Amino acid sequence: MGLPVAASPSDIPYAVRRSTRARRVRVTVDPHAGVEVVLPQRAPEREAARAVAQLRGWIERRLAEAEAVRAQVAARGDTVPYLGTDLRLVREPGRTRAHRRGDELLVPDGDGARDAIERWYRRRARAEIAPRLDAAAAAVGRPYRSLTIRGQRTRWGSCSASGAMSFNWRLLLAPEPVLDYVVWHEACHLVVMDHSPRFWALVARHCPGYEGPRRWLRRHGATLVL
Repeated sequence: MGLPVAASPSDIPYAVRRSTRARRVRVTVDPHAGVEVVLPQRAPEREAARAVAQLRGWIERRLAEAEAVRAQVAARGDTVPYLGTDLRLVREPGRTRAHRRGDELLVPDGDGARDAIERWYRRRARAEIAPRLDAAAAAVGRPYRSLTIRGQRTRWGSCSASGAMSFNWRLLLAPEPVLDYVVWHEACHLVVMDHSPRFWALVARHCPGYEGPRRWLRRHGATLVL
């Protein structure tokens, strides 16, 4: 956790985090966590304020975008998205697990609701992704070694050189074509590990029109939160 401070003269609140891996000062803006400055271990504290002041215009634009993201999430009301549909949350006293009933998602009534909903999404992510990945791996002619469901902040999927596949459960908050695109993207990495023209040609062959879901994820990925 970084220590919240205020940059001068810009007066933009931010947090500072030191990293042994950082080689330079880095500023990030997260729609939900706010502004963070990552400093190399030996960099003086004043470098954080200097970076924020220098990047003020960019930071303010990103903060405005972040506010729009929060507004979109808040506009859902008492619903959650699921592969392009909206599920209405129904809170039930005594319930401990989330359960889908048609277009409703039955959830605990209380502080444990969010955790129960996330657990449900994680379970459904494996059920939705596994058959898609099996089919995609078969289509590209390469097996994968394992499938893991995670909740990374900045990565939607990954494929290791050994064929270990990982996907973000939050993809289920997106429209179905977005999930399909990410599965194909990672399956194609079983054949081509880089993002060369050969890789994108392979993606286009197996997932025609992938550019649309890819653009959607870039524009709206930050809204894929509970």
